Amino acid sequence: MSIRAVVWDVDDTLFDYTTADRAGMSAHLATEGLLDAYESVEQALSHWRAVTDSQWARFAAGEVSFEEQRRDRVRVFLGRDLTDAEAEAWFERYIGHYEAAWALFPDVLPVLDALAASHRHAVLSNSSLHVQDRKLRVLGVHDRFETILCAAELGVSKPEAGAFLAACAALDLPPHLVAYVGDHPEIDGRGAADAGLVSVWIDRNGAHTWADAPARPHRIASLAELPAILGSDTRFGAPSTFR
Repeated sequence: MSIRAVVWDVDDTLFDYTTADRAGMSAHLATEGLLDAYESVEQALSHWRAVTDSQWARFAAGEVSFEEQRRDRVRVFLGRDLTDAEAEAWFERYIGHYEAAWALFPDVLPVLDALAASHRHAVLSNSSLHVQDRKLRVLGVHDRFETILCAAELGVSKPEAGAFLAACAALDLPPHLVAYVGDHPEIDGRGAADAGLVSVWIDRNGAHTWADAPARPHRIASLAELPAILGSDTRFGAPSTFR
């Protein structure tokens, strides 16, 4: 049976989160006068990324709310005992710089156009609906998706099977008729495969390795390779660079 729908991750799959976060935080730290505390911008950004990853893990484990992990990211990064209002204000100032750098990857619109008539589309993100709904609207692709599901509202995060199955349920399709496209080899790639979806891992820079496993995702370097995996009759597409 042919794949009927594609469910998409957002950050670093459709949206160039890493570049936007890097540019936004660099500008924010410079504006806040915080770069002098570090030997280099790279060191400051590495610290921010490590704090972000550790606090996000707490949210994914259900230990804190989405809003709490954002405030705690600020407190840990600054090493200060800030009030909720102070932490929120600092984060919102960062958001202003971050949003100024928002952009889709260049291969996104061509593949969405190519697959518009042949496949249904949805989003499953480990963020919150408030964040991703607005982001997709600003980027001009919100109306491309039938439904947008996020961990903060679902109460379950990728790579848990329940998150992927919730997306399938929202589309009223069994997992084997749904493809999931994401950038993280474990959270997206293995998670979707283990849940029974056709898993597609987008690895644009080829920086990751993948251990052999029974449930192994398709690996692509560009979304131009996706139509061939989906068996779409569109002429858009490119041969895989990971063979």
